[in-house]
Amino acid sequence: MAVAEATPAIITLTTDFGIGSRYVAAMKGVILSINPRVQIVDLTNAVPPQDIRAGAIALAETARWFPAGTIHVVVVDPGVGGKRRVIYAQMGQQHFIAPDNGVLSRLATIESPSKMISVENPKHWLPEVSRTFHGRDIMAPAAARLSLGLPPEELGPPASHWIELTWPEAQHVPNRIEGEVVEVDSFGNLITNITREMLDRVPRRDTVLIACEEHETQGIFATFSDQPPMTFMAHVGSTERLELAIVDENASAMLGVQVGAPVRVTW
Repeated sequence: MAVAEATPAIITLTTDFGIGSRYVAAMKGVILSINPRVQIVDLTNAVPPQDIRAGAIALAETARWFPAGTIHVVVVDPGVGGKRRVIYAQMGQQHFIAPDNGVLSRLATIESPSKMISVENPKHWLPEVSRTFHGRDIMAPAAARLSLGLPPEELGPPASHWIELTWPEAQHVPNRIEGEVVEVDSFGNLITNITREMLDRVPRRDTVLIACEEHETQGIFATFSDQPPMTFMAHVGSTERLELAIVDENASAMLGVQVGAPVRVTW
């Protein structure tokens, strides 16, 4: 009886390099040169340049949907070449290699790391390391070797701490929730930090008012199709958080609203 081959390991890439970037291709080339059978998935290469918070949110919203054992490489790294470390972390059954700049800290609010390692062993890097491209020369080869079964402990010494970012929490008081926009998605929808759970006892129709800066809408709807085109509306999206949108249009561009804009729900 033929023995089935093991399922190839998965490595994802999250970067701010931009769609079609040759830097992404270089990282994939390094990974495939070490493990030609690995499956590489672009989680996203469209993180806004140097936006660590946006990278952290993209990772936290997406990594959990991958199979157990997936290795996630994150290169949103404005401090490359400086004193910041490269770290490995295991959270749940997922593995991460990233700069130690807070880009993993959003994930840690969901599940604390069970293992942290400072990636310091040059044996598992490329022979020559650029000061400005650690994604290619350190993170990619380290991830590829993990995909071949290298124990994470071989990457370097244990780490006891990492850089953490503070994440704003919405405030719930009687008849009002105060939050803010924490993400603008690729459609221009405004994603807030107000969760579905916080909205459980909030009216859904005309008795609730949602304001973002000077823009207002009434009601919380189930889908975009509940409102006609060009309507400013609120709904709870796939992120399980309150989102503000203009039906069939880019709300961020049309309203001039960006991350950090205050959002108020009153009833």
